[in-house]
Amino acid sequence: MYQKLKTFLDDEDVVLVAVSKTRSNAAIMELYDQGQRIFGENRVQELVAKQSELPQDIAWHLIGHLQKNKVKYVAPFVSLIHSVDSLTIAQEISKEGSKNQRIIPILLQVKIAMEDSKYGWDTEQLAEAVDELKALENVEIKGMMGMGTFTDDEGITLQEFATMKSIYQEYKEHHFTSEAFQVLSMGMSGDYELAVKSGSTMVRIGSLLFS
Repeated sequence: MYQKLKTFLDDEDVVLVAVSKTRSNAAIMELYDQGQRIFGENRVQELVAKQSELPQDIAWHLIGHLQKNKVKYVAPFVSLIHSVDSLTIAQEISKEGSKNQRIIPILLQVKIAMEDSKYGWDTEQLAEAVDELKALENVEIKGMMGMGTFTDDEGITLQEFATMKSIYQEYKEHHFTSEAFQVLSMGMSGDYELAVKSGSTMVRIGSLLFS
């Protein structure tokens, strides 16, 4: 499945993040041995443990909700944080980036799903915070991330992805005009094809790869 999926995504110029949460090191190494180098974790503690135990050329992405007091644990090595959903978190990441003498790449998580359980900026909050976000010295805002509603209704999913693409495009054109702002992370195992069709440049896939 991995090679078939990777070929499809490479043809579409879409980056694959293999979601390895709860997976064993041995299972991760099976994908690593096939060439996968980008892995995503939801929980900081699990991410830190795996980073110390697995090959050092793995690019680790934090894709789950991040609490302020956990930022310091991932700041030294994380390759991309997908789930920056508040100015407070972004400021803390910048502070820890400064301590570690690095600029930490992040995505702004925007709330597009109808479910209350989903995190993310709403458009008003983001508009109010954008200038302060741009002023942070030790983060690099690489793009945006969105999670669709958990539903079998493709119409809902496509509408949410279209909304996400529109918000991303607006901020790319009017606020984050540097070459760095190129990532639109949306799509998981159940909806990645719809996400790619909707303009995603990065997908987060777990169960399809580890089943």
